[in-house]
Amino acid sequence: MTKQRPHKPDISVNLCGMALRNPIIMASGILGVSRELLVRVAECGAGAATIKSVSPEPREGHRNPTVIAYEAGMLNAVGYSNAGVEEASREFHDVGELPIPIIASAIGHEADEFAEVAAKLMPCGFAALEIPLSCPHTPGYGVLAGHSTPEATERITRAVRAATERPIFVKLSPSIPAIGELALAALEGGADGISAVNSLGPGMIIDVEAREPVLDFKVGGVSGPALRPIAVRCVYDVATALRKADVEAPIIGIGGVTNGRDALEMIMAGATAVGVGTAVYSRGIEVFGKIADELQALCGRLGIASLAEVRGAVLD
Repeated sequence: MTKQRPHKPDISVNLCGMALRNPIIMASGILGVSRELLVRVAECGAGAATIKSVSPEPREGHRNPTVIAYEAGMLNAVGYSNAGVEEASREFHDVGELPIPIIASAIGHEADEFAEVAAKLMPCGFAALEIPLSCPHTPGYGVLAGHSTPEATERITRAVRAATERPIFVKLSPSIPAIGELALAALEGGADGISAVNSLGPGMIIDVEAREPVLDFKVGGVSGPALRPIAVRCVYDVATALRKADVEAPIIGIGGVTNGRDALEMIMAGATAVGVGTAVYSRGIEVFGKIADELQALCGRLGIASLAEVRGAVLD
């Protein structure tokens, strides 16, 4: 009798109705600037992908240098550079035809601008929408615009909710101690899920020979491995807050995930899916498939048949 091989662990996930072959999502701000790159990301194994954030009007962003790698990750102050929603609508006009779900990302100064971008992007076929209320380094946006308060979070989310029926994920800041309150405010405003988290900071790196900060904007958001323990704790805090409030909503865990072990850690903290960004720079564009394979292999070694078995495993 031929001995049957054990089935591979099931690492597929359902994220607000989106069927993902694996939980690895390309985070916003990484490669998501064209349809062609999204196709490439899909070919490289991502379960889903998020485009670079889009504003109502074109933005030049901050001047170079905007990104620097250092021993524990990266520091960036890109400043939401993008071609604006009209050009984005043309570039991504048929993303619904791509082989993986594509998530839009809308930014604005005020609630009506977030809603405007959402209304113009969603007819392109995006599977969901992310609204980052948490950028630490762009005046007029995110933390620096006062978006990271429960009141502002609920107000902006409610405006976007009125502009689309597609799933909405609100991206939160790791710099806010009461992140669970922000998550509940987002859900109260009509969000379907939470993205946790954006980059941390701002932080600063100084060129001691030039005697000035390396980034032209001086400060930037911290990402990569240095962020991971904080991001994991934030996912845990959000999941705990939702459980205490008896509310069910998926979390996309983002921050410093570089390999399959990191991804499983996020899931055990309560994440349904896992965003990957900075790791593209250290492991290449194939990183999405690599992490998915590593995650599946690790689950097999640990006797985990599906991710549902261990999601939120460390929650009280």
